[in-house]
Amino acid sequence: MRGVHWLALFAVILAAWGALYAMALPDDLRAASRFYGSEFWTELCTVTPDAAGFARIALMWTLMSAAMMAPTALPAFATYDDLSRAAPGARFSYLVGGYMAVWLGFSVIAAGVQMGLFRAGLVSVFGDSLSLTLSAGLLALAGLYQFSPLKEACLSKCRMPLMFFMEHWDEGPWRNGLRLGLVCLGCCWALMLLAFVGGVMNIAFMGLAMLLMALEKLPDIGRWLTKPLGVVLLAAAGVMAITAF
Repeated sequence: MRGVHWLALFAVILAAWGALYAMALPDDLRAASRFYGSEFWTELCTVTPDAAGFARIALMWTLMSAAMMAPTALPAFATYDDLSRAAPGARFSYLVGGYMAVWLGFSVIAAGVQMGLFRAGLVSVFGDSLSLTLSAGLLALAGLYQFSPLKEACLSKCRMPLMFFMEHWDEGPWRNGLRLGLVCLGCCWALMLLAFVGGVMNIAFMGLAMLLMALEKLPDIGRWLTKPLGVVLLAAAGVMAITAF
């Protein structure tokens, strides 16, 4: 029965967003942490790095990756699904599994980065940056990466999924999924790290970031968005750097 795999995929995406919404902390609680002190909320909140542990922080990043990155790859998934109708051996689930395996690896690394930054006193118990210098650096990194040849090369493949799959079709769905995930990671890793600036587990930031990353991968829109977004990020980095110094 065709179409079931799409229902399953959308169910996973919605479940990930639902879990993130349930785990997310509202702004008033984040503000309260500044009033009462981080130690109070560290003891109270189970998703802080030291209370939750590395595994739960990695799970949180995995949910973020599934909720934010799977929707940005929907055009590529749809292209593969269309091609697979003429290839009975093609497995849609293997493609999605390979894609998400790459983002699982990213989530483990991001969780380690968050733990390290937290222990260094650079991010709060909620993963928000406590350092203007760190925020400016991450914004500058993301802004500069918008102009990099690697970003452009990865985006070119994301914007032409038909050519991408035709070129690598013989490698099979799992390896195609891994390759697509790596290309997507090459497009979006720097923007994902801005979660430390916009707020890890901040639903508004995640929604905005997902929208921007999805639009970047659309050929008719993305080519007008990538470099202007880089300019905005660099300008924001400049403002924060001036404020910091």
